[in-house]
Amino acid sequence: MTQTDDQAVPNVAPSIQEPRAERYNPHALESKWQERWEEAGLYRFDENAPGEKFYALTMFPYPSGNLHMGHWYANVAPDARARWMRMRGHNVLFPMGFDAFGLPAENAAIKNNVNPAKWTYSNIASMTEQFRRMGTMIDWSRQFATCDPEYYRWNQWFFTEFFRRGLAYKKGGLVNWCPKDQTVLANEQVVDGACERCGTPVERRNLSQWYLKITDYAEELLDFSETDMPERVRLMQTNWIGKSVGAEIVFDTPAGPETVFTTRPDTVMGATFLVLAPEHAKVEALTTDEQRGAVEAYVAAAGRKTDVERQQDVGEKTGVFTGSFATHPVSGHQLPIWVADYVLVTYGTGSIMAVPAHDERDFAFARKFGLEITEVIRPEDGEPMGADAEGAYSGPGVIVNSGEFDGLPGGKASIATVIEKLEAQGVAKARTTYRLRDWLVSRQRYWGTPIPIVYCPEHGAQPVPADQLPVRLPENVEFTPTGQSPLKLDREWVQTTCPVCGGPAERDTDTMDTFVDSSWYMYRFLSPHHDQHPFDPDKANLLPVDLYTGGIEHAILHLLYSRFWTKVMRDMGLTAQNEPFAWLRNQGMILGEDNEKMSKSRGNVADPDDLVREYGVDTVRTYLMFIAPWELGGPWDPQGINGPAKWLSRVWTLFFGERTAGPDEAVTAADLRYAVHSTLKKVTGDFDRLSFNTIVAALMELTNTLVRARRSPAFGTPEWNEALDIFNRMLAPVVPHIAEEIWHERGQSGSVHVQSWPVVDDAAATRDTVTIGVQVSGKVRGQVSISKTATQEEALAAARAEPDVARFIEGKAVVKEIYVPGRIINIVVK
Repeated sequence: MTQTDDQAVPNVAPSIQEPRAERYNPHALESKWQERWEEAGLYRFDENAPGEKFYALTMFPYPSGNLHMGHWYANVAPDARARWMRMRGHNVLFPMGFDAFGLPAENAAIKNNVNPAKWTYSNIASMTEQFRRMGTMIDWSRQFATCDPEYYRWNQWFFTEFFRRGLAYKKGGLVNWCPKDQTVLANEQVVDGACERCGTPVERRNLSQWYLKITDYAEELLDFSETDMPERVRLMQTNWIGKSVGAEIVFDTPAGPETVFTTRPDTVMGATFLVLAPEHAKVEALTTDEQRGAVEAYVAAAGRKTDVERQQDVGEKTGVFTGSFATHPVSGHQLPIWVADYVLVTYGTGSIMAVPAHDERDFAFARKFGLEITEVIRPEDGEPMGADAEGAYSGPGVIVNSGEFDGLPGGKASIATVIEKLEAQGVAKARTTYRLRDWLVSRQRYWGTPIPIVYCPEHGAQPVPADQLPVRLPENVEFTPTGQSPLKLDREWVQTTCPVCGGPAERDTDTMDTFVDSSWYMYRFLSPHHDQHPFDPDKANLLPVDLYTGGIEHAILHLLYSRFWTKVMRDMGLTAQNEPFAWLRNQGMILGEDNEKMSKSRGNVADPDDLVREYGVDTVRTYLMFIAPWELGGPWDPQGINGPAKWLSRVWTLFFGERTAGPDEAVTAADLRYAVHSTLKKVTGDFDRLSFNTIVAALMELTNTLVRARRSPAFGTPEWNEALDIFNRMLAPVVPHIAEEIWHERGQSGSVHVQSWPVVDDAAATRDTVTIGVQVSGKVRGQVSISKTATQEEALAAARAEPDVARFIEGKAVVKEIYVPGRIINIVVK
């Protein structure tokens, strides 16, 4: 949307020119410009405006009531880059909304006896005003909240479409249960065995829940070729999906064939026992009468642990013998069948063949319970594994003690051969499995999107027809954390009619995981008021999001779910995109002074509103970009903000202060152009790389040069005026308010924020000379500027002539002279 024609841009200039303040006063100008930008619609996105589109988006916040320092840190730097992209000639969409459903609002309703909607919308109003005071270029005309019925109507529409396509289904099974929040959690929401939101240890319960078949897209989600994500995010998603290539091998048991999955079928002859997960369906049938008491007690104890706790390789292995044996499919040996909680029913088939000689967990288990250990992989030229072996061997080698497989190389080189032979015997088949499990989306809470399913005694589960959406949340419900959805208590809401036969039916009373809300919200910003589709298909040319920014903590939650949602929408014909984001980058975290996460309980919180009242918006923006590399973050230093505050005062004085008398500075017009254009080149590259702290550092360094140039013969020249114009434009993305004020005080028309980004003059940004240090007997005594092509004799002559060097060599014998071209001169004397 960059323009140079003043008639084509909104007029933000005041009708009456106000007198200019002698000293920089951010409070006098920042609110003024925010009001004028809003009145002029300066940041309202127009898809028909000229320029290549650029969709910039920062992860939207939860309306907790106040913007904290993390919100500012996450938003001001991306805002600066969005502004820069606009000045570079792009038509930039930079919207904002609120991720408004979720437990905090419902818990507030329980605690304070207030309706969640009232609490939420009040917080949204407050936070919107705080965002506006941040001075961003957000287009607020596109704002929405996910708790708006106009929005969650489309959550429900998607759910019914998923249901019709077989991607949404209901089943019973063990789930993660948070006893404090009284709701189910997806596996991704359990961190170290606790609820990721409140930290309460998670329990396991057997409930009937709704799932979305994200596993249908597991393989495709491993392809990152069309999205540029940090390596850490790709690795986290890859590990969470957990692709494993191997074979399923069938063992006969007294309860029927049991299929186990293994990634190492080449070790099949080393299997000496089977282990079943405590929840495995065959445990009861395989347990003998003599073992029943012990097995049942063990299964009950395992049910009190989370999957995460059971996977941790700490402490002693536990387990219990079922009393039954399985028949090895190749050797015919009888293998004892055990139950142990280090095997999970949700992974593979819920059972494993244990090969203790070559798996550490199996080895520890076998050692504890005195089970057989059979070596089947031996290092080349290695000794046989002895009875006193201290651990499993997992390295390369050759297959031994395995009959027809002996002599084959262990590992990948022979897996295909072993599988082929086992398939020929009818006891195995090649198989690929994934750690990823389907997305559990049922929540037993009120403040979320109602699941649009009704249950008819005759026709079973039926989706609510599209013309009856949204199924709105009832306003008056009883908020009692009973472990059941509060919606169950509203019988009037629950009772409805079957869309097939018109007979009596009941609504599903669960609500959706709030990650459903955020899985597709970036599409709604394209047309937030469109009522025929989730988003206007005519606006699809704005996709994907060109730059998406937010916290790394969402790597295997929001970021994975939104990729899945986009692929489903593609298969539905709603978009041609395979990925929601072309480019993803994560910011770090601003910590308290104590290097800990900011929190009220620690007393280490820096309140951005307080800082704005004291220093102004532009100073806070500057410090947050300058404090640390944006992707790393760092501790808050309450003294550090004084530096940016003083810098902006110097910038103001540079443009408008009195030119006081003083010693002339030796800054030539060529020096000035070099400083300006070399800085412009660096800042342009740093914006491209999202290196915000070095942008601010470069602008501060240029300020020093301009202050010197103001006291030099370069002042008042065309080069001086060019320097101020370029500097003003470079300031605009970083400190938008003072930059706008400077622009208008210098008599410019339009807005600085719709001007073109300056163009680097490469000739001016490159010097034919180089400044290098001069040492006398190893100590730096001065520096000289010489031609880059200077000979050694010319360089040494210039060094001897430098007054600060000459006085240290005068009257002394020169022993040696060293010149490293472009780097250092050393004159050794005695």
